Amino acid sequence: MLPAKTISPSVELQVAVRGALLLRRRVAPAWVVYLESGRVALGVMEGDAMEHQLGVLEGPCWLEASSAVLRLPHMVDAVAETDVSLRCVPMADFHRSLAAMPAPAQTVLHDVAMAHRQQTDFAISRLAKDAESRCAEWLLRHAQTGDTGVMAVLLQLRKRSMAAQLGIAPETLSRVLRHLRERSLISGSGRTLNLVDPGGLRSLAGV
Repeated sequence: MLPAKTISPSVELQVAVRGALLLRRRVAPAWVVYLESGRVALGVMEGDAMEHQLGVLEGPCWLEASSAVLRLPHMVDAVAETDVSLRCVPMADFHRSLAAMPAPAQTVLHDVAMAHRQQTDFAISRLAKDAESRCAEWLLRHAQTGDTGVMAVLLQLRKRSMAAQLGIAPETLSRVLRHLRERSLISGSGRTLNLVDPGGLRSLAGV
């Protein structure tokens, strides 16, 4: 992708000191941040501390451009590990540059951004959520609403495969599903699980 000064030549270079919060998770961006130099940690903040770190980026590079491409809120928090130089490109300028790309290139960029977002979501889920929260989120993501209006999940995977997706042991998955039934959040057994209380599952999943 083009550097910031090519997309938006009038955007001035800014300096942020070590420890500065550059991106806030779940906040819709008004601009796209291009890191000219310096090092930035990406992850999930708890209070003022980076509780779960996913990785580190060094400039020059775009920060969390996938969210900007998809016009969605940021997936991660970003904190300067060193003093950094950056440019904040207005969202309108950023998307104007994307619109100038050939249609096939736009499609590829969108698909890559979507795949990156899904991978990031999966990584955050494994790092920042316990087994019950991850399971609740998985059930909500795979649920379908039937003719009667009841949300249900048809389990097409073996329990071992489902557990592997969640990053837990099969025995842990069995225990979590039992707890969810006991709390009247789900019902059913075998291949079909009914989501009795979708709101409760969303609260548990933190979504």
